[in-house]
Amino acid sequence: MKKIFAYSAAETAGFDTARLRSEHLLSGLFQPGGVELAWWETDRTVAGGIQPAETPLPLPNPPDLRAAFFLERREAGVVNVGGPGLVTVDGVVHRLAPLDAIYLGRGARAVVFASESPANPAKFWLLSYPAHAAYPTRHVNFSTAVTDPLGAPATANERRLTKLIHAGAFPTCQVVMGVTRLEPGSIWNTMPPHTHLRRSEVYLYFDVQPAHAVFHFMGQPQETRHLVVRDGEAVLSPPWSIHSGAGTARYSFVWGMGGENQDFPDMDPAPVADLR
Repeated sequence: MKKIFAYSAAETAGFDTARLRSEHLLSGLFQPGGVELAWWETDRTVAGGIQPAETPLPLPNPPDLRAAFFLERREAGVVNVGGPGLVTVDGVVHRLAPLDAIYLGRGARAVVFASESPANPAKFWLLSYPAHAAYPTRHVNFSTAVTDPLGAPATANERRLTKLIHAGAFPTCQVVMGVTRLEPGSIWNTMPPHTHLRRSEVYLYFDVQPAHAVFHFMGQPQETRHLVVRDGEAVLSPPWSIHSGAGTARYSFVWGMGGENQDFPDMDPAPVADLR
């Protein structure tokens, strides 16, 4: 499990492109038959990709967690960004269609991931945080989840935001997750940008076509930086950093948050006129 430590805004401002990518971008997350996990010091986040092939894959218990099993003192949210898949939690099988989610509560011991068809593998995106209480497993159907239309064609940010794991649906300790899909002709997400010091955020970009990319903007509002992001890559967004992006074509992303506040609108806007 890769370990990534937290850096201040002042330190990050001095990073060159290679260092910025090393500390804030997760690549190579979905490997056939593999589990790729990273631990981020901010909010003790664990993020990673799981892509089962012919053989089901158990959720591992990395030694660095110092736990009897992965979810001994943690919770996790999982979103399937690939083909149909199966998640078995302590013997109970949950079938996840594309973009379905599952919440795994503290105390779940045996978690196994599988693809219904190796030719069209599931791709499970996992985001985990420490948990103070045990809540039950929840399967969330994307097709019936709350979806809000946002933005407009005139500002090239028409999009649909779907909340999957959030306090309005069922209780969790920290994790909040959802999916945003851009409409044809739109490229911008999350405008105007904002920060929220009460929680950190992780973005997984997907549905990015091979010839295209997303320019993810980060940094303090008066000293912005950017990351060039490809399909299946994720950005670690610190609490002090803005997060916004523009693609060279339409794309989608899973947003996930952890921290002390689960109130979705709790954010501090960074007006476009103030950005530098």
